[in-house]
Amino acid sequence: MKFSKLVLPGVTMIAVTYGLARFSFGLLLPEINKSLEISDLVSGMISSLFYLAYCFTIIYSTVITTNEGPRRMIISAGISAFTGLFLMCFSPNVWVLALGVLFAGGSTGLVSPPYGAAISLWIKEDMQKRANTWINSGTSFGIGLSGAGAILLTSNWRLTYFIYAMLALFILVWNFNSIPKDNKNPGLMFKKGELSIKGVQGSIPLILASLTLGISTSAFWTFSRSFIEVTGDYSEWQLSGFWVILGLCGVLGGFSGSLVERKGLPFAYRLGSISIAAASIMLSVSPGNWLLSYLSAGIFGCFYIFLTGVLLVWGIHVFISNASLGIGAPFLLLAVGQVIGSILAGWFVGLWDYAATFIIYGLIGFGAALIGPKKEVER
Repeated sequence: MKFSKLVLPGVTMIAVTYGLARFSFGLLLPEINKSLEISDLVSGMISSLFYLAYCFTIIYSTVITTNEGPRRMIISAGISAFTGLFLMCFSPNVWVLALGVLFAGGSTGLVSPPYGAAISLWIKEDMQKRANTWINSGTSFGIGLSGAGAILLTSNWRLTYFIYAMLALFILVWNFNSIPKDNKNPGLMFKKGELSIKGVQGSIPLILASLTLGISTSAFWTFSRSFIEVTGDYSEWQLSGFWVILGLCGVLGGFSGSLVERKGLPFAYRLGSISIAAASIMLSVSPGNWLLSYLSAGIFGCFYIFLTGVLLVWGIHVFISNASLGIGAPFLLLAVGQVIGSILAGWFVGLWDYAATFIIYGLIGFGAALIGPKKEVER
């Protein structure tokens, strides 16, 4: 199968599920709260449904992909994203909005494991690392697009979600036509891997690293925009521009596969985790300086996508017989870490302040650099 025939629809599907269905919510939330008269407590509870749905669906998707192959879950992810965005667009009350959030958040869990399996099945082995990391970088395209949408259509969040839903429908049809219905090459067979980490060499460091990185990145995802808003003199378009920079720079994270091939997995992991930590520290000392805050957003966006690509490659190395589990396990633990980290970050902000919280999370990121792979794993 041609590289572009699978990777291009894969990039757009990741962009829709992660960037539009999941990460756009925080940017549009102030207007949604005003329109539906939602309290901060309720909006926080609704936001947590993204993570909750993700944790459940990534487990489900890993199991189904392992047993049946990737096509069903990829299509299901597209349907879930479209359904969630459509419900959010027309939600008359908080209950329908919450239901839409569940579908939108669930799409991200459904989509990640099957693409790893699809790549291992239909892409040549020497191109698989690049294919995985470029599809993963679709998140940044979606984040950038959601930031642009926030700048242009912030006051009309329903229209924004309607446009996103139509994009999701188009991309769903594209993937439906691109993903093979069956394996036409008799020399390739989808192998059903084991769903256990027990006895798998290298699985424990991978899990600990994913969990720690999830914690260390959660403050930036949850509170970076609020941090610069309360400490600096920013206009609305500058606040949204912060998010656009974060997303657009994430595109550069697609080169993680190439760097892994050239410098090795340990080097790429250390570079990514140290850079993520540095971005949090930088924002903690310069939230009011738009140039440095934008630079921190660019570094974070680039190396977050870069690092998730590294975790993806590392996971597939560790669970070599089951690519879907190799993606599902680290991404699940990354999300669990973000749930834990977000709760603690909110507590730390109330106990101390934003700057102290971001310094703490930066130090956790530096600690994560010590948990990475110690040596290169041969396939």
